[in-house]
Amino acid sequence: MLFFDMNNVFYRYRVAQEISALEESIAEQKEKIARLEVQKRELFGNERKLERFAREKYLMKRDGEDIFVIVDDNQNKKEEE
Repeated sequence: MLFFDMNNVFYRYRVAQEISALEESIAEQKEKIARLEVQKRELFGNERKLERFAREKYLMKRDGEDIFVIVDDNQNKKEEE
């Protein structure tokens, strides 16, 4: 029964490993959610931070403004390697 049954030792060991990996993933995702909630509270609680985030992340601008995006060639070369 240890080796020939459908719920043999090897199967149960593999399932236990999968469960522990999923539990670790859940913990990581909960930490990520907590960090994002803190960031959300900071952004929506402060008008200047929200504006800065929108400008940097989504390249938003005010009417009459021009945006210049500076790309670092050295950084692009490092990413390609």
